[in-house]
Amino acid sequence: MKDLSDLSLSIGSLQAHYRSGTLAPTDVIREVYRRIRAFQQNPIWINLVPEEESLAAAEALKEAAMVSLFGIPFAIKDNIDVAGLPTTAGCPAFSYVAGKDATVVSRLKSAGGILIGKTNLDQFATGLVGVRTPYGACSTVFHPDYISGGSSSGSAVAVAAGLVSFALGTDTAGSGRVPAAFNNIIGLKPTRGILSAEGLVRACRSLDCISLFGLTAEDVETVFSVAARYDPLDTYSRHLPPAEHLQSTYRIGIPASHDLDLVQQGYRTLFTEAEQRLGSLGHTLIEVDITPLLKAAQLLYGGPWVAERFAAVGQFVKEHRELVHPVVRDIILGGEKYSAVDAFNALYALEGFRQQASLIWNAVDILLVPTAPDIYRIEEIESDPVALNSRLGTFANFVNLLDLAAIAVPAGSRADGLPFGVTLIGQTFSDRSLIALSKSYLGSLRPSLGGTGLPYPQVPAADRPADSGRMMIAVVGAHLTGEPLNYQLTDRDARFVRRTKTAPSYQLFALPGTSPPKPGLVRVGAETGRSIDLELWELPVAEFGNLVKEVPSPLTIGLVHLSDGRVVKGFLCEEVAAQDALNISEFGGWKAYLKSLNLAAGVRYLGEASRFASS
Repeated sequence: MKDLSDLSLSIGSLQAHYRSGTLAPTDVIREVYRRIRAFQQNPIWINLVPEEESLAAAEALKEAAMVSLFGIPFAIKDNIDVAGLPTTAGCPAFSYVAGKDATVVSRLKSAGGILIGKTNLDQFATGLVGVRTPYGACSTVFHPDYISGGSSSGSAVAVAAGLVSFALGTDTAGSGRVPAAFNNIIGLKPTRGILSAEGLVRACRSLDCISLFGLTAEDVETVFSVAARYDPLDTYSRHLPPAEHLQSTYRIGIPASHDLDLVQQGYRTLFTEAEQRLGSLGHTLIEVDITPLLKAAQLLYGGPWVAERFAAVGQFVKEHRELVHPVVRDIILGGEKYSAVDAFNALYALEGFRQQASLIWNAVDILLVPTAPDIYRIEEIESDPVALNSRLGTFANFVNLLDLAAIAVPAGSRADGLPFGVTLIGQTFSDRSLIALSKSYLGSLRPSLGGTGLPYPQVPAADRPADSGRMMIAVVGAHLTGEPLNYQLTDRDARFVRRTKTAPSYQLFALPGTSPPKPGLVRVGAETGRSIDLELWELPVAEFGNLVKEVPSPLTIGLVHLSDGRVVKGFLCEEVAAQDALNISEFGGWKAYLKSLNLAAGVRYLGEASRFASS
């Protein structure tokens, strides 16, 4: 028998094995069940599909075409139906045997996915901790004393432990994101209704989403492409709009410093590093006030949306109080106190926060936040179950209320080895953009895969997001922000990306006789060159030719080498034109040179005024 103990279960890795013939799906499924038998330190599973059934499903693929999820093992949270298996929602007394597969499960199976089992969860999907369950509290794969996050605890741990390639969770308040952060994996919370919720035990029907956990962003993208389909059986189902050209860079919003006061210091340092990494990838970072989002978040458990939980399972809980986890019971039964007036008043408040939040989305394309502000020991949660759970939802609870999409991604580990994650949040139907951005970010970071210790796959540059219909251009003089020719960019729908520098191989010259005054950038090599300040702008490709027509001699458009090693189109100067020009390289950039002229003019003015006064 082959030793597959070091086999990565990432979808891309398994597909490569299947295409080459080095492995068959039956080999992988046998290895999955071997790992499950060996991994007993975490109560991941509520119900496993018998191994012989999964092997039979894998064997049946021999005659099938190589479809999207051919031979890919997956798990689902046990509040999602599978024909012939019990659905417990984390409560044995509630359990029933489903008559058919949930719509999403059916689609995944049809695409060649092989279901392994149903996973542990915070009871009735009520919690962000993973300890509110009679089946045993899940811990993060990185330390047995710390929570896994919830409510999709078992699904996240199954992926992070390398037991399945991907898993379905659910997300109402952050349950598809917080467990991802605590287990160093990716968690996609799609736009509400993009993944059918038919066959899901509801928590809050108007907010619930089925979510996806994966080892890589590419894996999540593959599963999303299969699962995202309109379902007429789900009254909240929505059509995902057709794919459009994706941007190569984004304006990314960063919370103001005071909004991060709750974040544990080690996590806060890692958040700053995530910001810097995104900036180094060419994205523009913009500080924004997220107060409206944080206030909206408080409505989820501090307002009448709790009544939706009562509408879903409240009657069962009332009749079986002693069989329901006490914290879950109190939360759900607390929903009975709200009136229709309370509900309408809360809706009015939510719309106010939505309107205030629109100012954020006018300024940025995507928002970056910590997925959770801290991680807690299991015993800490059990001694203070409500307050600490609430704190975990600080940056998560508002997302579904405001109809946003989000993807949680790894962002390093603090000194004690516990992982941290950040969440990228976008407006409704921004799912593809969020996945594309996460692919670029994770391709740069390359974290280990969950808790397996296996390396993140090297993704070739060609596999990065496709041409967005825009191109980068570097400007060094009269086209800079605030300078007289900047309108030639803005009138063509160009967008500012960031300020940076050239590689240390250029000189800058003040060209004589130009109107308005312009510099010339000349590449001279590392021996005599230096780094020159510039701005990067993103210009629609269709406008590039028109811009070039307006570039006067001796300026040209060529390749500019940046300090980070990248090469972009940009403004250069014919070397012959610089021979009689003033070398201003010592100033480091055009704006610094102009500032020096203004200062010199000011000194001359003061000197002349002094002489006039003394005469």
